[in-house]
Amino acid sequence: MFQKSLFIFAHQLGERGFYPTYKKLVDSQWKPYSDQKKDQENQLKHMISFAYKNVPYYHKLFNKLKLDSYDIRTTEDLEKLPILTKDIIKQNFEDLKPVNLDSMKYYVNSTGGSTGTPLQFRLLKYDRFFNGVSLYRGWGYAGYELGDKMVFLAGSSLDVGSKSFIVKKAHEISRNIRKLSSFDMSTQDMQQYAKVINSFKPEFIRGYPSSINFFANFLDENKIDIITPHAILTTAEKSIPSIQKNIKNIFGCDVYDAYGLNDGGLGAYECSEHNGLHIDTERSIMEIVDDEGLQLENGVGKILATSLHNYAMPFIRYDTGDMGHIVDDICGCGRGSKLLKEVIGRSADILLTPEGKHVHGYFILYIFWDYGEGIKEYQVIQEKIDKLVIKIVAENKLNEAQLDGIREIIRSKSEGWEVEFRFVDKIERTRAGKYKYIINEL
Repeated sequence: MFQKSLFIFAHQLGERGFYPTYKKLVDSQWKPYSDQKKDQENQLKHMISFAYKNVPYYHKLFNKLKLDSYDIRTTEDLEKLPILTKDIIKQNFEDLKPVNLDSMKYYVNSTGGSTGTPLQFRLLKYDRFFNGVSLYRGWGYAGYELGDKMVFLAGSSLDVGSKSFIVKKAHEISRNIRKLSSFDMSTQDMQQYAKVINSFKPEFIRGYPSSINFFANFLDENKIDIITPHAILTTAEKSIPSIQKNIKNIFGCDVYDAYGLNDGGLGAYECSEHNGLHIDTERSIMEIVDDEGLQLENGVGKILATSLHNYAMPFIRYDTGDMGHIVDDICGCGRGSKLLKEVIGRSADILLTPEGKHVHGYFILYIFWDYGEGIKEYQVIQEKIDKLVIKIVAENKLNEAQLDGIREIIRSKSEGWEVEFRFVDKIERTRAGKYKYIINEL
């Protein structure tokens, strides 16, 4: 009880409306979908009106299409608008600034998405807060309650390893969590992780499925006993059935998948029925569309996102780069939201160093966020234990200092890695129309 009170108090310090908002979201999960959709479309009207009046890009777009803000009032009306791509955002970045941006509190974030292509975007402070509240509700589908102990095994996309030691400790204590880095998974690291988990005794472990699966195999192969958590929560990558089954068998608990996208505001979470992921309706609108941009009720298509609260940079019909399978079905758990059967194509491989250390592929992704200027696309291939090949599709000629910077950071994980850059005209896509930015041929 004390930990829950401390947890709520810490969040209330950051945003006074935290607990009332959380309670409201918890209640709304049980509304019929028709009521959820009505609330969603009321917020959509506000966002469309704001974008038309205050964002030059959207004002020009609506005028060009001979549309008024009143023409977009339902989720179906979104089909009247073109799809917003990362390239369009980069080309119109200044025009996507609201005229009243100076009066807003916002963060500047970067995302690589499933393709690894960097994108800078603004995130309204309230929208970031709302994301956190939605996350806690989503974890609740797996039985989580505010203040429950949780261990993170992930990288900086889940805010692991991105803060100073003091800030990290304060954050861990007030939120009753422990953060373990998937970027450093040597034998010694994982032995220490096992000790932390057995000492802390978390109810939940959350992280990248590939990292948790790798850690699970390490425990199994070395016959290391680990406490059994209530559940494992996976996110940020495609969680394939064989990996889920392996994690479940080794940890002895159920596995719940999730899908989240901060730039578009999307969220979807699995419940104990395991019929698919319940799509959040309060923070954004998720569309699954065919090649013509028409919405699907059933089937596989592109995942589009329309943010409902990010006034600092409205994303309307934003192409996430992900593919999803939506189903027209009702879950037996009683929640009214629509179901995302699965997300197709979000994954990252683990790289092996000559010293026997394992490095999560997301480590490479974050390097390109900082050093990716002029790089349209890239792909990292581990051909040998001591060699990484980086294919680059460049928009213009890159200078040696930029390449040396990338090489130096990569070799900070292993001096035994030879890093070779290969400039190519294109990178081959998968059958789903996407490309893997990390490939481990070992």
